[in-house]
Amino acid sequence: MIRQYRQPLTLIAGYCLIASLLTTTAFAQLVCLPAPRLLTTKPMGGQVGTSFDVKITGQNLDKSDKLSFSHPGISAKQKLGKDGQPVPYTYEVTIAKDCPKGIHEARVLTRLGVSSTRVFNVGELPEAIQSKANTSLETAMKLDLNSICNAVMTRQKIDFYTFEANKGQRIIVDCAAKGIDSKLNPVVIIADEKGMDLQVERRGGMLDFEVPETGKYVIKLHGLTYDGGPYHFYRLAIRDVAKGEVVSRQPAIQAVNAFSWPPVGLTGKTIRPESEPNNQHAQAQKITLPCDITGSFYPAADVDTFEFTAKKGEVWWVEVASERLGRPTDPSIVVQYVSGEASKETLTDVVELSDIATPIKVSSNGYSYDGPPYNAGSSDIIGKVEIKQDGVHRLQLRDLFGGTRNDPKNIYRLIIRKAEPDFALVGWALHMNLRNGDRSAYSKPIALRAGATMPIEVVVVRRDGFTGEIDLFMDNLPEGVSAAGLRIPKGKTRGIMLISSEANAPRGLTSAAFFGRATINGKLVTRPCRMASMQWPIRDASGEVPSPRLLVDVPVSVSNSELAPITIAPAEKKVWEVTAGEKLTIPLVHARRSEFSGANITLKTYGDGFERVPAFDAPLTKDSSQAVLDLAVLKTAPGDYQISFYGYAVVKYRENLEAVASAKTALMQAQQEAEALTAEAKKLADVAKTAPDAQRVNANTAAKEAAKKAKSAEAIVATSDKQLKSATARSKPKDIVDIIVSTPITIRVNPAKKAK
Repeated sequence: MIRQYRQPLTLIAGYCLIASLLTTTAFAQLVCLPAPRLLTTKPMGGQVGTSFDVKITGQNLDKSDKLSFSHPGISAKQKLGKDGQPVPYTYEVTIAKDCPKGIHEARVLTRLGVSSTRVFNVGELPEAIQSKANTSLETAMKLDLNSICNAVMTRQKIDFYTFEANKGQRIIVDCAAKGIDSKLNPVVIIADEKGMDLQVERRGGMLDFEVPETGKYVIKLHGLTYDGGPYHFYRLAIRDVAKGEVVSRQPAIQAVNAFSWPPVGLTGKTIRPESEPNNQHAQAQKITLPCDITGSFYPAADVDTFEFTAKKGEVWWVEVASERLGRPTDPSIVVQYVSGEASKETLTDVVELSDIATPIKVSSNGYSYDGPPYNAGSSDIIGKVEIKQDGVHRLQLRDLFGGTRNDPKNIYRLIIRKAEPDFALVGWALHMNLRNGDRSAYSKPIALRAGATMPIEVVVVRRDGFTGEIDLFMDNLPEGVSAAGLRIPKGKTRGIMLISSEANAPRGLTSAAFFGRATINGKLVTRPCRMASMQWPIRDASGEVPSPRLLVDVPVSVSNSELAPITIAPAEKKVWEVTAGEKLTIPLVHARRSEFSGANITLKTYGDGFERVPAFDAPLTKDSSQAVLDLAVLKTAPGDYQISFYGYAVVKYRENLEAVASAKTALMQAQQEAEALTAEAKKLADVAKTAPDAQRVNANTAAKEAAKKAKSAEAIVATSDKQLKSATARSKPKDIVDIIVSTPITIRVNPAKKAK
C-alpha cells in the first residue's frame, strides 16, 4: 500500500461557505467553466503511410475546425462533402511513413480552445473498422491474419470474428482497451468454428494460441460485465508469429506514477537476468555492486535472493521498478547482514524498503475532496542502504501480495547504485478541494480564455538524497501566453506553474515544453515535467472511479471567443521591492467581465516564503483592492520570489453570447427572405388567376414554384427561431464555481540594514 505523509496546501482550505452554497448534487456539479473535451475518435488509430477518415465526438466542441496530434507525422484536414461544405466532426487523417509507431495524442481546437486528448495508436499492420453489427456467429466479421480491427462494444452483446489458420500456426490475439483510454474490460475467447470455447482470457490480456487443426476459428469478445456503448471501444489485433518469438502487447498509456521511471541515463548495457532457483538463502544469487538486474515475480510467492559483499560505511541506493512498468505488483525488499557459516549463520536486519511515498497527500476518496485525485507515489522502491559492518549481505526481493499472483509477465528491474542525486516531475491542472461540495473529477485541458491564469500543480519525486530547490519553466507557448513557475522549495515536494494569457491574446495552440531546473553537485540540470489528466470527465465520482493517466505532450491554447470572468493583477508590472521585516502593500486591479454571486472573493497566497500570508477579501464589485504582506510575521529571507493570489468565485456564466447575436442575425435574414418570397408567390398567384388561357399553365407553374420556395423559406425561419431560442436558453446566467488566480507577482526582499 502507498503510505501517505504530509497534508498539502490544498487549493481552498475548509470551504465551509461553498459547501453550504452547493446544497444539491446537481448544483454541486457546476464546478469550473465549460472546457472542450474529446471523448472518442473512430478509428482509434491507423497504419503508417495511410490516409483515412476519422470521426470524433465530445463535449463543448463548438466550431471544432482543427484536429491535431502530438506528433507532426500525423496530420488532418476537415473532410468536405459533395457540396464543398465541411462534414461535421469528420477529418481526413494522414499518417506519414516515418511516423513513430506507438501511442500518440489526438485533440481538437474549438471555440473555447484545445480539447482534452484521446489516445491515437499508430502501428504497422493493416487496419479495418467494424462497420456493421457482428453480434452473432452468423454475422461474424472476417479478419485477416496480421491486421487490426477498430470496434465498439454493444451493451449486453458479444462481438464475433472469424479467421482461418493452418495446423501448428501460432496465433496471437490481443485486445487493446484500457490501454487506449477505453472503459471496456474485455473478455477474449478463441473458439472453434461452431463457437465452442477453446481458450479464454478474462483479465484484458492476450491469447497465445497454437492452431490444432487447419480450418476456421472464432473470436468472441465481450465486456467483463457485458457493458458497452460508445466509450467501450477497442482495437483487436490478430497476428501470426513464429514459435519462441517474444511478443509485445499493443502500446498502452502510462499510469501517473510512471513519470518517475526510468532514471536519467539508464541503459541496458550492464543489465543481467536473475538466475533461478534463488528462493532459499542457500541458493542466493551472487552479485557485485553496483548492479542492474531484471527478473520476475514468478511463480506465485516467488522470493528472489541476492548476495553481495560490502564494507562498513558504504552507502548504496536501491531502486525497483515493477508497478511503474505497468504491472499490478507491490515490491518489498529486506537487506540482512550475514554472520557465521552454513547452519550456524546469523541474519541481522539492516533495512526494509517499500513504496515510493506519494509527494503530497492524495484525495481520500478518489475525487478532489481533501487533496488531488492524482497519486504520484508508487508501490515501487527508491531507498537507501547504509552498510554497518564489513562482510556478506543478502537482499530478498518479493511481491508483497505475490502469493495470489502467478503471472510471468510480472517483471521487475532492480538497480543498486552509488548515490546519483536527481529528481522527476509531474503536473496536473488544479481542481477545487470542496469538502462535500464537489464530486467531479474532470479532465481539464490547458485551454485558456483570454485574460485568464491557470494553475498547474507540480510535484517531485527526489532521488538518492537530492533536497535542492527546483525552478519551473515552460517554452513554446502561444502568442500572448506566458508562464511563471513558483519554485519547489528546498526539501519540499510541491510547486505551482502559472500559465497566463493577455486579454488581447490571439487564438492559438502549441505543444509546450515543460521543465524543472536545479543545481546538483555544482551542475545545472534540466528535467522534463510530465503532464497528467483524467481519462474521462466524471461529474460524480461516487458512481465512477476516476482514471488519471500521463499525457504524451503538453498542449496549450488560448481562445478569445470568451474572456476570463475576471483578471486580478498588480497595478504595475514590475519587481516589487521590500526590506526584510517590513510591510509591502501591493495594489491590485480587477478587470471584471462577468457578474458574480457574492460581494467578495477570499484570496490566499501561492509561493514559497509567502504561503502563510493571512487570507484577505477583495471586492468583486469594485475595480481594485490591495494585498498587505507583513514580512516581520512571515520572516521571509532576502531573495527573489514569485507569488500569486488565488481563491474561488461563483460566476454568473453566460455561454457563447456570440451565438445569440449570430442566431438573431440569421433569423432576421431568414424572415426577410421568407417575406420577400411569400410576396412574390402571392403576386404570381394573382397573375395566374387573370392570365389568358394560353399563358395560364405556365403562370400556374411559376406560382406553384414560388409558393414552394416560400414554404421552404418559412421552414428555414422556423429552424432559425429554434436555434435562437436554444442559444438564448444556453446563454442564460448559470452559477458556476470557478478558480480565480491572479497574474504572477515578482517580489524582491532586500536585506535589512544593519544597525550602526
